[in-house]
Amino acid sequence: MTNDPLLILALVACGAVLVILLLGINSFRRGGQDSAKQSNKFMQWRIGMQFLAILLLLAFVYFRRQSGG
Repeated sequence: MTNDPLLILALVACGAVLVILLLGINSFRRGGQDSAKQSNKFMQWRIGMQFLAILLLLAFVYFRRQSGG
């Protein structure tokens, strides 16, 4: 299971969500008008990356069930 490329991609996407979330929180923490815009942009990217991560996880579960594993 750990050598499944789809699972590895999904885990990398989950890690990317975490990194983007931390970048957004850090940008928000700084304050200011520019930081607020940057934080908002990070959070928009986070939503997109979360969507991708969920799709990859669902695809992994679907194909895993189809193969009987």
